[in-house]
Amino acid sequence: AAAGTCAAAALGALVALPALRLGGRSLALATLALAFLADQVLFQMGWLRNGDTGWEIPRPVFGPVDLSDDRAMGVAMVVLVTATVASLACLRNSPSGRAMLAVRSAPAAAMASGISVVRTKLLLFTLSAGLAGFGGVMYASFNTRITATDFTAMTGLIWLAVVVAAGVRRPQFAVVAGLVFAIVPHLVADYVTESVHLPVILFGLAGLALANDPDGYCAAVSVRRHRRRGRVGVVPESPSSSGVSIAPQSPPLPSDRPPTETPPPALALHGIHAGHDGAPVLHGVDLAVHAGEIVALLGPNGAGKSTVCRTAAGLIAPSQGHVYVAGRDATREGAALRSRGGVVLAPEGRGIFPSLTIDENLALYLRERDERDAVYERFAGLAARRRVPAGSLSGGEQQLLALAPLLQRPPKVLIADEPSLGLAPRIVDDVFRLLVELRDAGAGLLLVEEKAAEILGVADTVAYLAQGRVSWCGPRAEVRADRLTEAYLGMAANGGRQATKGVTRP
Repeated sequence: AAAGTCAAAALGALVALPALRLGGRSLALATLALAFLADQVLFQMGWLRNGDTGWEIPRPVFGPVDLSDDRAMGVAMVVLVTATVASLACLRNSPSGRAMLAVRSAPAAAMASGISVVRTKLLLFTLSAGLAGFGGVMYASFNTRITATDFTAMTGLIWLAVVVAAGVRRPQFAVVAGLVFAIVPHLVADYVTESVHLPVILFGLAGLALANDPDGYCAAVSVRRHRRRGRVGVVPESPSSSGVSIAPQSPPLPSDRPPTETPPPALALHGIHAGHDGAPVLHGVDLAVHAGEIVALLGPNGAGKSTVCRTAAGLIAPSQGHVYVAGRDATREGAALRSRGGVVLAPEGRGIFPSLTIDENLALYLRERDERDAVYERFAGLAARRRVPAGSLSGGEQQLLALAPLLQRPPKVLIADEPSLGLAPRIVDDVFRLLVELRDAGAGLLLVEEKAAEILGVADTVAYLAQGRVSWCGPRAEVRADRLTEAYLGMAANGGRQATKGVTRP
């Protein structure tokens, strides 16, 4: 068993190396091709299959415990499955397990959270292959003999389909799938019909159910039960269209104090040139964000605002220029290292992991239980639904969930791309109130926002981005209507006057 598990784990790590860059259909097709290659070529070699008789695998004997008895073997299997499920549950609740779930849910957001996607995927491939190898050894030991026809590619496809339809994301659902695969055909044959068409019909119905519930029918039970109880509509302690209550805080009044000039800046971009797939977007961007300062980056669609955010966070490597974090050159650091250094990205469209529960989302950033409890005390609506997948929350709740853990551990720099996108006005006020709290806690904030009135109400410094260049940067008090018009319309209010080039503030 140990040899088979280790051999399968090593093979899984080897297969993972070329598969790390694949995803979705490409990875599925590559896996299917390898399965048929093993089935039709590798397992047809006489020295490996041991002819038509196969290999004899005697059942193990441990002192007085002889597993050659079917009852003893059954008890042993139950114990092993229970231990495996418990171990996987512990792994899921560990930092490494949450990192795996985060990478599966949203790789880009996981990278921005400081998680090494490549290392996590490699570990996941190795672990799952070892677990599959252990299961294969137990299956062969149960049958006492293994032949080339016991592990065909088509059999593997049926197993995979049953597990996915039941719910592949939880180990206990895989146990349910195994019981369904082993028991249901006998029940159908004995009590319903022996027709060969019924299993095909049931297989098709399972596919329809999977289209409705992508996580599997077992995973959907808890969500549906929760909806029946009406807990999704929990009334918050204070009126809010998001369903999440916020403790009374001082409103985000405009700040007339000058931005903190403590060198070096928390984040500084110098001469940044960057783009996508060889197409240049940014052409020499210079920008600085100091601790305890909100810098609003304004500009029309297509100006390159999101590219600035992704470059500052490390998701895009600049072709020219340098990125400094607290005076340290972080240009060559990726998103994971930069996040660990205190630069956090809240990407456009919510920086959460939809398939993880609220508590698991918070645990990725706040490992200590008391820190998460402090979040729940502040956000009563989140506390009432801590076991609910974050993807079932409203847009406003998701944005508040993305920002809530930062209040407990403020980063050096928060880069927020469209934090109010698609939110109701009341939720927008809540979001900007949280951003002001982060600023007051000493974090530097770089905000990209389409709502000019709201962002100008909290910003200390305003920068205009046009055609990949910062056309003006200065204190909020110096913002003029013609500059604002140019930032959003691409033209000056006086009939096309060119904007002043360069940056007026270091």
